[in-house]
Amino acid sequence: MEETVTADPADLPFDVFSKACPSRGTLEHVTGRWGSLTLGALHEGSFRFNELRRRVDGVSEKMLSQTLHALERDGLVHREAQPTNPPRVDYTLTPLGYEVAERLLGLIHLMEDRMPTVLEARERYDAVRGAR
Repeated sequence: MEETVTADPADLPFDVFSKACPSRGTLEHVTGRWGSLTLGALHEGSFRFNELRRRVDGVSEKMLSQTLHALERDGLVHREAQPTNPPRVDYTLTPLGYEVAERLLGLIHLMEDRMPTVLEARERYDAVRGAR
């Protein structure tokens, strides 16, 4: 009889380009519109839910809640409920979340800085292919 050996997931190589790789789901949580904006906002410090919702302009209560749950599950966000009346819940980045947010902010700042170039490219594209 053969003995089945199960590999420890920590010993397996991760490849985001493989559809079976669990890193793909985390990448989706981080790089989605609300995930990246939420991580970027939390990089500024601790937020209560409604403060965070105001900071991430345009996010619905439902989407922010889902985003925070996903990021907490991935170990990027820490949720701390205070036993007060009314209850107080604060959200902060974990060390891993901070590291991810640092990298995201580099991309965010690059995009903000290069938007004139992007807008010019859009104008050229629309001029050739017709405005949308």
